[in-house]
Parts: sequence; structure tokens; C-alpha cells
Amino acid sequence: MVIDSNFYMNLALREAWKYQGLTYPNPAVGCVVVGKHGELLAINAHKKAGEAHAEVLALKDAYIKITNDTTIANIFSSHELHTYLIKNHNNCFAATSLYTTLEPCAHVGKTPSCASLIASLGIQKVYVGAHDTNKEAAHGNRILENNGLDVVNSVLKKECEDLLLPFKKWQERNFVFFKWAQRLSGTIDEGVVSSKKSRKHVHAMRSLCDLIVIGGNTVRCDRPTLDARLVDGRAPDVLIISKEKEFDRTIPLFDVPGRNVYIYDNFSKLHTYKNIMIEGGSQMFDLTREYVDLYLCYIAPKFGGNEGFTNLDDNFEIINIQKDEEDILMWMKKGKEI
Repeated sequence: MVIDSNFYMNLALREAWKYQGLTYPNPAVGCVVVGKHGELLAINAHKKAGEAHAEVLALKDAYIKITNDTTIANIFSSHELHTYLIKNHNNCFAATSLYTTLEPCAHVGKTPSCASLIASLGIQKVYVGAHDTNKEAAHGNRILENNGLDVVNSVLKKECEDLLLPFKKWQERNFVFFKWAQRLSGTIDEGVVSSKKSRKHVHAMRSLCDLIVIGGNTVRCDRPTLDARLVDGRAPDVLIISKEKEFDRTIPLFDVPGRNVYIYDNFSKLHTYKNIMIEGGSQMFDLTREYVDLYLCYIAPKFGGNEGFTNLDDNFEIINIQKDEEDILMWMKKGKEI
């Protein structure tokens, strides 16, 4: 049987992108488990730092499908999942293959080593998208190969490297992304633009950000809170970019407990934070070009409003596109000049 490794890796990538921005300080990772005849046994992704990794969650789902043993369904601790799978697998994974967007971790930290788990389950072949460059977790492939597994590297390598961009930036310095919502007509003004699900997604990412950057005019006009109330999350610090230092202190963002609010006329404060979201329109887009690593746009399927972006000469490379019940989400990099 001919196996299309790109097809399965793409499934893992699509699942992982759903959690981009939600796994800080861990990377977004997706995993797929495939049976002897190419049947899809499981697709899963790492969802939150400190919780089970993508490989463990996919192996949990695959185990249930293969064995019909649902006892494991109520186990969520990564350590307990590792223990249960090792104790009860009875070689049920012998004919399976595993696809992971990132080399399985070798180290034992908040969670056990995924590479050691995979090596102990009798899996025959592992397809890996990108190597783990984090010194603490790297060399999982070596564990697999030393245990006789066949490891195929660099499957959809570019796409898997794109998925890892935030994680790599966190290791180097910081990760900065620019977020906005627009209608089909390109407008970004006049009230709420995106769906409630999209707004909850933004709040979930905010709760993991260290800092939100916003323009002074936006603060004065919109009077935002910039918290994570839709997910009961933590509100990050705020950097207001403004030449004028005076603001109405009854604007809600100034009244959030435990938050620092800075008012600067420059971006020097970015260097003291690791995970940064910028929100704004055309002017903020222009001001932050040299700092932004990725762009995230929510497109709402409606018209209305009056004003949109005026940066009409900019090009983007779409690296992921998703659709929720209403909106389209696009993660992008700045494209090459035409």
C-alpha cells in the first residue's frame, strides 16, 4: 500500500493550528495515528502548556479505537496516560504509524518523554515534520531510532517550521503578532466586527499574552477593557502608544486589578515582554512593521462600517486559514514585494 505521508502530516498541521497562540510557552504541535491499512485512528493536538502533548492525546484516542477500552477516556494527567498506555497496550500499536509536526520530546519535565512512550509501544514508523531545536527537549528521534523505530524526517518541513515560528521566537527573544478583525468589505470600524467565538478566541490568547499594544486614539475612542473576561482569563499588561500622556482614567482598561499600563511614544517596552499581541488599524500597522512576526486576521461574512486599512501596497503569505461557525481566521507572514 502506498502511504501519502503529506496527507497525514497535513491533517496534523490543521489540527495544531487550531491551538496556535494557546499553548504558550509550549509550541503548537499536531499528531496523527494511522493503522496498518492507512485507516485514520486519531488526530489530536497539544492544547495547553502543562497538559498532555499531542502524541499522547493521539495515542490515547487511537488506543480507545483499537481496543474499545474506554477506561483511559477519563484519564487526563499526562503521567497517568503514559503509565496506562505502557501497562495496557498489549502490542496493539504494532502495525501503526505516527505522524507528528515536531520531533517527539526527549526530556522529562511537567510531562514525561513522548519519545520514550512511543518507543515502548511497538509502533513501527514515525514521520516527523520539524526537528526540535529546544536543547532541553531535543533528540527524541535518537531515542526512537535507538529502539529500532523507522523515523522519516522533514515531512512538510516548511509548513511544520511555520507552525513553530512563535515557539522559536520565544526562545530567541519574543514573539509579536498583530491582530485585527474586518468585514468582507474590508472595514474595521463601527462596533463589533467578529463573532462571539472569534472574540473568545482572542480573549483566550490575551490570557496567555504578557502585553497588549494599542494606539492612544483607539483607547480614547473605543474605551476598551482589553481583558480576557470571555474565558475568565488573566488580563495582560497594556502598552498605549501615544504622544499625549493624558487619558480619562475612567476608561475600563485602567481599572483592571494586577495590571500595569504604560503610556509611551515608542516601542522600547516590547523588549521586556515575551508574548505580545498588537491590536489596531492602519496607523498601528505602519508603526509596528519592524516588530511583527505574524499577522492574524478575522474575516466576518458581512458588510457595514466605513473605514478599513489603507496599506494597500502590502503583501502577505497565508500560512494557515481556518473557519469557525461564522468567521474565517488567517495567520499570515509578510509576503515578498512584487
